[in-house]
Amino acid sequence: MKRLFSILAIAGLLALNATTANATANTAVTESTSGVVAFNDDAAVAIQQENAPADETKTFHQVLKERFIEGGAGFMGIVLLCLILGLAVAIERIIFLNLATTNTKKLSKDVEDALASGGVEAAKEVCRNTKGPVASIFYQGLDRAGEGIDSAEKAVVAYGGVQMGQLEKNISWLSLFIAIAPMLGFMGTVIGMIQAFDKISAAGGLDASLIAGDIKVALLTTVFGLVVAIILQIFYNYIIAKVDSIVNDMEDASITLVDLLVDHKK
Repeated sequence: MKRLFSILAIAGLLALNATTANATANTAVTESTSGVVAFNDDAAVAIQQENAPADETKTFHQVLKERFIEGGAGFMGIVLLCLILGLAVAIERIIFLNLATTNTKKLSKDVEDALASGGVEAAKEVCRNTKGPVASIFYQGLDRAGEGIDSAEKAVVAYGGVQMGQLEKNISWLSLFIAIAPMLGFMGTVIGMIQAFDKISAAGGLDASLIAGDIKVALLTTVFGLVVAIILQIFYNYIIAKVDSIVNDMEDASITLVDLLVDHKK
């Protein structure tokens, strides 16, 4: 993406230089008999028309940065902080959940084979060498297998709740940033409108140019607050879906483990 922006920027500079050179060549500068240089008015208009589209070559990143600066450092800085912290939490959760994902079918098969060949200790060794909450639940159940099936099942259920808490850790902060970002944008909008009406009251009349700047700032804070909330909401939904998937695997694996222990006891 940075390389694309660099290419667009270089292309814009080349186009600007070519336009300026072409406009200078076509200015129709005429020298009078006294040596005084007079510029043709039509050529000056042509220069302005050719230079006008130069603003349209701004990249999305440049436009976004300009709009952010126009919104003011007060509320916009807080909205940006919400985005940074929210993304940090989202990335940390995504990495953790991806590392916590386990192939439960393969793990169940390995544990079953270990129980059949080497007993509970061999199955526990398989769980030690496997990462993820499912392997941890298996280990807790196998560790209590000697006390009976009921004790093993209670251990699986209790430790499953602990693992679920680990999976859902810090997600509440992400939902908080999703809620705060648009609220801050709306607050900036309200404050900007109040300032606009204060200027109208002080001026004693309605002048669009007098309040246009305040209204623009107010709307920009709302836009950026909503954009931050939308971005974080996408990450939030992905994380929740990932947690639900792992929890379902944990529940299925717990049932499978109890069945394996029952068969092993027989």
